Order: sequence, then structure tokens, then C-alpha cells
Amino acid sequence: MPQRAKLNKRISKNMENEQKEKQNNNAEKRGRIIKGLVVSDKMNKTVVVAVLSLKEHPKYRKRYKSTKRYKAHDENNEYKVGEKVLIQECRPISKDKRWKVIGRISKSEK
Repeated sequence: MPQRAKLNKRISKNMENEQKEKQNNNAEKRGRIIKGLVVSDKMNKTVVVAVLSLKEHPKYRKRYKSTKRYKAHDENNEYKVGEKVLIQECRPISKDKRWKVIGRISKSEK
């Protein structure tokens, strides 16, 4: 009887581990989500989003701002310059586009 209880425990742990792995795989498929500011909307179905990040120098420990620009897919050309948006990593759409716009955080102040 004790062996059977141990076996049941082992089986239930394996099932829990498999479920956790499935959840992790699904999270990886969705891709990262970051927020940024639309700085250009001149291309068709594409916006350029600038993402600001705070980095730290490895030796001197001084923090500095760094900006990276991503080209993101905007299917309906609905996002304009100055709007804060959320972009999500996705499959490659073109040579430079690996992100898509998934939502607006705030409208432009024009």
C-alpha cells in the first residue's frame, strides 16, 4: 500500500510539471509586450515605436537612458505620432518588422 501511495504522488507531480511546461510554452509563443511612443507613422501599415529603457553601466554603476526604435505592424493605420502604445513580439512580418501594435495607452496631446 505505501508503494502505491508513492506511485500516485509521483504521477501527480509529473502531471503538475507537464501542465507548468505547457503554460510556459504558451507564454513564450505570445512573445514579450512592451510600451512605447509612436514617433513615425509615415509608412503604410507600419509605425515606428520608441521604447525608453534605463540601463546601468557595469563598472561605474551610473544609470543612463537608452532608446530603441521598433517597427511595428499597424493593420488599419489607426495609430498616430505622439500616442503611447503597447507592442507585442510576433513572427517576422517583413525584413524589419517583428512586432505588432496591440493597444493604445493614451492618445496624442495635439
